[in-house]
Amino acid sequence: MKLFSTNTIAVPNDLSALTQVIPGQEVDPQDVGLTAHQRDLIWTAVENLYRTGISPAVTFCLRKGGKVVLNRSLGHRRGNGPADSPDTPKELARPDTPMCLFSASKVVTAMLVHKLAEDHQIDLLAPVAHYLPEFGVNGKQHITAAHILSHRAGLPTIQGDFETDLLFDTPAVVKVLFDAKPQSRSGHKAAYHAVTGGYILGELIQRVSGMDARQYLQQLITTPLGMKHFNYGLAPEHRGTEAVGYATGLKPVLAVDWFLQNALGGDLDTVVNLTNDPRFMDVICPAGNIFATADEACRFFELLLRGGELDGQRIFDPVTVKRATLEAGKPQFDGTLLAPLRYSHGMMLGGNPVGLYGPMTGRAFGHLGFSNIFCWADPERDISVSLLTSGKPVIGLHLPALAMLLSTLSFQIKRRF
Repeated sequence: MKLFSTNTIAVPNDLSALTQVIPGQEVDPQDVGLTAHQRDLIWTAVENLYRTGISPAVTFCLRKGGKVVLNRSLGHRRGNGPADSPDTPKELARPDTPMCLFSASKVVTAMLVHKLAEDHQIDLLAPVAHYLPEFGVNGKQHITAAHILSHRAGLPTIQGDFETDLLFDTPAVVKVLFDAKPQSRSGHKAAYHAVTGGYILGELIQRVSGMDARQYLQQLITTPLGMKHFNYGLAPEHRGTEAVGYATGLKPVLAVDWFLQNALGGDLDTVVNLTNDPRFMDVICPAGNIFATADEACRFFELLLRGGELDGQRIFDPVTVKRATLEAGKPQFDGTLLAPLRYSHGMMLGGNPVGLYGPMTGRAFGHLGFSNIFCWADPERDISVSLLTSGKPVIGLHLPALAMLLSTLSFQIKRRF
């Protein structure tokens, strides 16, 4: 990553050759109470985000009233990174190109835990040590699954220096976390758990269900809903079809570098290279390595929007979805992300008058992913949305265009109540 550079890609004036649509999948917007002009304004906002050059590939899916309004891709899944030459072989992204959801994976893992609670296999308010006795040492005996889901367990980062390769060794990470001392009293304050909480919840899922998180997800959601990907990592037979991640944007400032180093063990370039490593596709990283298409991610949030049932398949009880999306406590200034955030037990919530998912999104629920991935549902607008990007900026000149896209969605799709 160049120090004094915007680290952006080449973008042609005419985007039509870079745009892919699956014929016959998108409905007439009038079928869901929108106009063609409103749909086009939303897609133009996606194009304007791509025009900033911050992401080689963008895939976007929007459902309203359960029907697909937009499911399109822009750009290249590989070959058009900031450091690539014009002669580098390029491959177009497609709407069915799998991408890593990164931290948006946390919602999926959270729902697996909520399903265990629905089936009376765990109690979210019981100490994790009740199910994982080895965890209840060094002051962690009172930490509950609810604390972890709401980022209040007091274990936001892996303490001490560690190599990023540690993240490929799940048993080793679990042991480190089992031996760790909390950095704050459980339940006391919010501090985003970038990867730590996921490993603990993954171990909890395996210990209680008898299946690892990948097997449990496959059985519970992926197979019943007929999804091709949507699981931790990427199956060997699908490798080479995914969108490659690229470090883009301005070089991170010291505070951001500190966060990446403490959360993931490296700087931005190191972290991006890690996520392109085949080993990252082999392991189960419950907090951050589900691979899915934009449509699959959107379908998952549509499932939650519909109270746990989709396409005739009942996955969750409606009460389970309600419990997972209710605010976990009053908004707090997050000690890791250094911003005020609203959390449920497993999700990042929207806000009024403005929130993570745009203006007037107080009832929206979902999650962000590294670093400009947005997946959410908004009951007031009856929409589910997924925006997947292969560029990994932390800061950059794209932020106004991103804000405009979120605002366009909010303003063009009116709240029902």
